[in-house]
Amino acid sequence: MQTDQVLTAFLLTLIAGLSTGIGSLIAFFAKRTNTRFLSVAMGFSAGVMIYVSMVDIFATAQSTLISALGDKKGAWVTIAAFFAGMLIIAVIDKLIPSGENPHEVKLVEAMDEKKPATSQSLMRMGLLTALAITIHNFPEGIAAFTAALKDPNLGIAITVAIAIHNIPEGIAVSIPVYYATGSKKKAFLLSFLSGLSEPVGAVVGFLILMPFFNDVVFGILFAAVAGIMMFISLDELLPSAREYGEAHLSIYGLIAGMMVMAVSLILFI
Repeated sequence: MQTDQVLTAFLLTLIAGLSTGIGSLIAFFAKRTNTRFLSVAMGFSAGVMIYVSMVDIFATAQSTLISALGDKKGAWVTIAAFFAGMLIIAVIDKLIPSGENPHEVKLVEAMDEKKPATSQSLMRMGLLTALAITIHNFPEGIAAFTAALKDPNLGIAITVAIAIHNIPEGIAVSIPVYYATGSKKKAFLLSFLSGLSEPVGAVVGFLILMPFFNDVVFGILFAAVAGIMMFISLDELLPSAREYGEAHLSIYGLIAGMMVMAVSLILFI
């Protein structure tokens, strides 16, 4: 595997992760939450992820595993890896308390609210929020990195989708951290740094898996990535988009994301 290809994949994953900082800036400088934009953007991100997962990533994983293991065994391993990816991200979500879950919808107007709390509870809230997004973004980093390794153009599409997804995540993290510390600077810094868990996930995945990388490992990992992205879309992005109060706009964004991904698969991949 060429060094340039690995560096490109890592750079794209870094961009996706650090987009949480954009959400932090929005939380600090916007007066009101643009719910219409977030509904469309999150729907668009879900559309990209769902389409590319089922049309390209799952299909590629299946064909690779069938070639390596045979028709029946390859098909079963693909399905098992796909749902294993869903299970991994579902368990992570289950273990994160809802109050600290970065996918709990929060509005920037909440920055003006004052919530009294003891120093111990404030510290706990800040640490748990930072830890929650760090853990949650780790498998996303592996997903983005793997997609970019397979094809840089595919990696760009996934990076854009995850970056859009991370903007409201940055808002959701900054607000409770601001409550915890009373400092916008600390809230931005923690939110920004928590996004580094995505490129860290990419590096760890690369170091662990690359020595054993072959068609079977690639196929299993790619099928698991498809499962992770499907779960994120169905359990997090679309429900969050609807919670912003713009249900129809989220579906329009979903369809637009699918259309853009479909055209790009034909033209560029």
